[in-house]
Formats: sequence, structure tokens, C-alpha cells
Amino acid sequence: MSTNDTFLAVFLGSKTSPKWAAWHALPEAERRAKEQQGMAAWKAWVEKHQGVIVAMGGPLGKTKKVDASGIADISNEMGAFTVVRAGSHEAAAKLFENHPHFAIFPGERVEIMPVLAIPGG
Repeated sequence: MSTNDTFLAVFLGSKTSPKWAAWHALPEAERRAKEQQGMAAWKAWVEKHQGVIVAMGGPLGKTKKVDASGIADISNEMGAFTVVRAGSHEAAAKLFENHPHFAIFPGERVEIMPVLAIPGG
């Protein structure tokens, strides 16, 4: 994986946000319809950008933290990830404008960061 044109996109959202609460307050039939709409939009986004997707990634499950104290279950805002190629950081970010993660689903944002070379690597 080249590191000067490769970007990690992390999909984030808080399960305590008003957007999340509103999503779960929807009647089940309406929420399921929005889920189907969102998945169709997400698939369309993937098809549109398939030429720049390096790793599709996917949803992330429960988190465990490992540190000097041992292993513990924790919670964070990370929900999914994708790896893309782009000519610049700005171009990579533009790929995610109006993404279904937050345009339809109750996600809050997508954070995009360059994958850097390993120092001395």
C-alpha cells in the first residue's frame, strides 16, 4: 500500500447523541425503510468510488483496550472504516461529502487521515 496517496476513513457517531436517539425513536417500519434507503445509498457510494477504494473495511464491533493494566472492555465512537486512494488529503475528504453514514444514518462524521510511512521503514 502506497502511503502518500492512501487515506483511512473512520466513520464515527455517539450512541448518546440526539441524532441516535431520534433514529431509535422512529417507528420500526419507518426506521427499517430508512435503513434500506441508507444501505442502497451506501452501495451506490461504493459503486461510484470503487476505483479508489483500497480496502472496503466494514462495521466495527465491540472494543477491547489493552494497556499496562491489562485488558478491558471500552466504548468509543468508531463505527466502521474504509481505506481509499486520492491525490490529496482534501480530495480524499471530498469523497465523503454527504455520505449516507450521516446524511441518512445517525452517524455524525467521517474522519479522514493519511496513512503515513513507517519511520525508518
